[in-house]
Amino acid sequence: MPSFHPPSNSITRKRRDACRPTRSRASDVSLSGAMSVRQHGRCRLLTKTDSRGVSRPVRSRLTRMAACLIVGLIACNSVSAQFRYHTPPKSAHPLMQRQHEFDLPSLLVTDSGQPVTSKEQWFESRRPELIAHWRRILGKLRPAPEDARWFGDITKSVEINREQKDGYTRIELQIPIETDFLQPHVLLIPDNAEPGQCPAVIAWTSTGPDYRQPEEWWGRWLAQHGCVVLTGWAHIRNYRNGISYRNGVNKAVYDRFGHWLPMAKMVDDVQREVEYLKAAVPAVDPERIGFMGFSLSAKSALYVAAFSDDIKATVSIDPHLAMHGDTNYHDEWYLDWRHRFDDIQTPGYPDAELRGTVFSLLDADPARPGFERNHHELLALAAPRAMMVIGCSTDQDTAVHSDDRQSIAYVNRAREVYDLLGISDRLQYAPLTCGHKADHPDVTAAWQPFLRRWLEF
Repeated sequence: MPSFHPPSNSITRKRRDACRPTRSRASDVSLSGAMSVRQHGRCRLLTKTDSRGVSRPVRSRLTRMAACLIVGLIACNSVSAQFRYHTPPKSAHPLMQRQHEFDLPSLLVTDSGQPVTSKEQWFESRRPELIAHWRRILGKLRPAPEDARWFGDITKSVEINREQKDGYTRIELQIPIETDFLQPHVLLIPDNAEPGQCPAVIAWTSTGPDYRQPEEWWGRWLAQHGCVVLTGWAHIRNYRNGISYRNGVNKAVYDRFGHWLPMAKMVDDVQREVEYLKAAVPAVDPERIGFMGFSLSAKSALYVAAFSDDIKATVSIDPHLAMHGDTNYHDEWYLDWRHRFDDIQTPGYPDAELRGTVFSLLDADPARPGFERNHHELLALAAPRAMMVIGCSTDQDTAVHSDDRQSIAYVNRAREVYDLLGISDRLQYAPLTCGHKADHPDVTAAWQPFLRRWLEF
């Protein structure tokens, strides 16, 4: 099949600002640490829309839903004193069985016990400490020099199919994530896109549907509103030689790259997709790239937000924030926390069977129940970039694979960092009650204004 080259004949070079949205009669409702609802004027990229850029019935409906969502966000702030760990699963290790009686540790205290009271201390001291802890856990955040032979020219993609849709061009293609592995994707390019003028969103699917599903969930709307969209999926869904989470995908990565947890490999795959967008799609503005995912890929999103500096805004839809709650971060295709690695040396860990494992690193203080290394740290590491978590079962005390009432504690701890940095509005949590869904109207009412604001379209 022929190599893919993005369309360029219809693209004429103009000033960078030529296709930025112009905002007329703009109005904002801003909430500290909540969400911002903005009415945008017309963007020149939009086609077949009214003067506001969205059909009037849809705009009216979304505005009403956003207003209802704000009520939930305000209510969320009323429980800001909640910092407790999530209740552990019934199968929890004895060291973790009482974690819900303890608070998540503050992020504003260094390893040596010094309080963090300034932006400088966060960026120069505390943040590097946390990154070092997580690098040790994940194995590596980027490929090592000896891994370079497995990563070639990302632009050598293969086009499978191309068709014109309502407001955008849809291209099915395969991208060489590794030199011997082509990963299928769908690329959506808005009509009349001009060089460097479009934000881009990388959108991954969950455990069930394939890599094309994000077009239906979110991609069509994004493309029709001026965003380049690249849909895909995690390597644990589809990897070399038909390997997936069902048949040892973690071992395939370890055999090739050594200690590199699946979560960290997902981050690097997103980084490869970012490289592709920057190098191969002329319409993309490299400063306005976002990521969004649901369920499986919402878990990925937490790690992408923390460790991919090229992602300006991230939406994580129902990841179940608690690492050791009612979900499966322990599985071998996520954090594989019972696997022994030669480079993890924890000879003093109280459970001999867990020495040398990720579990022993997550549990930095075995005398105290609960993993000290937890997802509140990843939310904080995303700062100063914009991060939204949408919890879908917050009417329940605990929910399987879905964010429940207890998830707010992880946001509250991370918010302390955003408050310290003076950017409270960049961490947003939407506590919904729609159940575990990717595209419920309430979910849509949360992520659309968030991405509009932070990717500027």
